[in-house]
Amino acid sequence: MASTEKSSCTKPSEDFSHFPEIIELNVGGQVYITRYPTLISVPGSLLWEMFSEKKPCSLIQDNKGRFFVDRDGFLFRYVLDYMRDQKLVLPDHFPECGRLQREAEYFKLPELVKMLAPKINKINSVGNDLCENDLEELSTNIDITCNLSSSNNIQVSGPDNLPALTANTVSDLRKAGFITIGYRGSYTLGRDSQTDAKFRRVARIMVCGKISLAKEVFGDTLNESRDPDRPPERYTSRYYLKFTFLEQAFDKLADAGFHMIACNSTGTCTITHDQTDDKIWTSYTEYVFFRE
Repeated sequence: MASTEKSSCTKPSEDFSHFPEIIELNVGGQVYITRYPTLISVPGSLLWEMFSEKKPCSLIQDNKGRFFVDRDGFLFRYVLDYMRDQKLVLPDHFPECGRLQREAEYFKLPELVKMLAPKINKINSVGNDLCENDLEELSTNIDITCNLSSSNNIQVSGPDNLPALTANTVSDLRKAGFITIGYRGSYTLGRDSQTDAKFRRVARIMVCGKISLAKEVFGDTLNESRDPDRPPERYTSRYYLKFTFLEQAFDKLADAGFHMIACNSTGTCTITHDQTDDKIWTSYTEYVFFRE
């Protein structure tokens, strides 16, 4: 009897008696639909354990009956792609190899971890080589003199055959461009034309602009799930932030050298309360930032 129970735990159920052929997953808020054989295609993996050794009633489900996994919903697409044919195919300029490797470790996919290791090492080695070479050239060939004034200008002088560098030259190393921040909010306007303390409710902060600039400024706080796999030189208007504090977004833009150059807002009355005559307004506001 013991041997029979052990074999049933180590070998996936072939008659699909516990799970349907098509399975819906909710991974970090992202919905995925796949086949049962895909989820048990890698023996020993976390998904194999979930869907071959457990019954549906023992797994966490959301309010629509989807099996819930509390992990990064955007990166799970690459985990699922790997489980379909055990191959790793990533888009060009993919910046999340380190985070994807962490997801592979969580889902107990050692072969995927090995496939990602060379890509991560290559990214790290390229970055380190560039930094070391730049520092060596500066230390051996350039005599740096910094003159700090009240305007924080920096002058860097070099040999006769090298042009003088200034703070403007250093700033040119950062890409210029625009980033637009937008949000929808609501506020209440009463009889005395005074708004209440909850005049601004921000459900989501949207980001529009060049992909590379948006990722540089906001990094891991940028949610790319609505417009994934776009190359860095393209533009998007579908990104949004993982936080809802406008001031936090402004701080990140300021730290990256951006300055606000324009803003606009519209408001529309949507509801009037029958008893108090308070009017609930909805608004859409945009802030345009620019870096030279």
